[in-house]
Amino acid sequence: MTTDFVTNEEIVQEARKRLGQGPWDYLVGASESETTMRRNRLAFDRIAFRPRVLVDVSKTDTSTTFMGHDMRIPVLLAPVGSLQVFIPEGGAAAAKAAGQFGVIHVVSSVTEPSLEETMAVTDSPKIFQLYIHGDWDWTKEMIDRAKNAGYQGLCITTDTANYSRRERPLLTRWTPVSQRAPRNPVWAASVTWESIDRIKEYAGLPFMLKGIATASDAALAVEHGVDVIWVSNHGGRQLDHGLGTMDMLPEIVDAAGGRAEIVVDGGVQRGSDVLKAVAMGAKTVSIGKLQGWGLAANGTAGLVRVLEILQEEIRVAMGLMGVTSVDQLSPSYVCKAEATTQPHEMSAWVNMPGGRIT
Repeated sequence: MTTDFVTNEEIVQEARKRLGQGPWDYLVGASESETTMRRNRLAFDRIAFRPRVLVDVSKTDTSTTFMGHDMRIPVLLAPVGSLQVFIPEGGAAAAKAAGQFGVIHVVSSVTEPSLEETMAVTDSPKIFQLYIHGDWDWTKEMIDRAKNAGYQGLCITTDTANYSRRERPLLTRWTPVSQRAPRNPVWAASVTWESIDRIKEYAGLPFMLKGIATASDAALAVEHGVDVIWVSNHGGRQLDHGLGTMDMLPEIVDAAGGRAEIVVDGGVQRGSDVLKAVAMGAKTVSIGKLQGWGLAANGTAGLVRVLEILQEEIRVAMGLMGVTSVDQLSPSYVCKAEATTQPHEMSAWVNMPGGRIT
């Protein structure tokens, strides 16, 4: 374990020192009024723990399994586009961190290096995330490449029928690398449940849908044989004025009825957030901003340190809650409560200079 950074708050501060305004705004911002992003954090803050005491917690196990793979903590690395703007190695640096620490990296189809190069940097399990940016022949080619490279699952992102207006980078005229090449938006806008059936059948891999936000769509997902439902609003970066993902989670868990594993993202910044999500029915969470901050702060080592700190926060909270395994968590360990802070992208850290870095 490295000790250069003692909190993830310090990692955020170091990332800010190293990033220019454009990449920083791309990482921390959201769409339009950023209401959805704030609601993500608010939804976590409105959940309180109900701990049990006088339990032997001298040994705690933070590990879990996901899609049949062991993970050291219930945290995925989310598919983040244009990772190369935070660290030149891009997705390869994230893949190395996931492999070294022991979690699964969901590799974005719009980051560098290529999906084959990213897969090759470690032999640890990886899932390929795909945006539909072409016709059926293009889609089949991308799936074939992922299968030939050895990816263990396929994730289709569903909440990008239109690319949103993200005003922080708009105001500085900065465009992420993934959006600089011309692209026909009709393909993403035309994806339907029939498209999903076709893609799933062709891929023949464990199959995830990312961007599910309602019980109705969760029910459809399991009807269509989806293996993993990913509760997500793109970190508040797509539709503005949506619900926080933790407010969506209970109805989606109920609709899935145990027929699919559940992932949730959006505002995950603390080990306590991870435990809240698992208690409410998620199998694992995923991290995007934290991933980018760790890479920007110190590359692979910075992201490994992010994960180490999350594990320590999880371990401490588990002991204080009276649980020795994440599998013991259930809704009985949480309840609704009033939030105590104004939500924003850094409100989980109370020692941030000025409360927030812009």
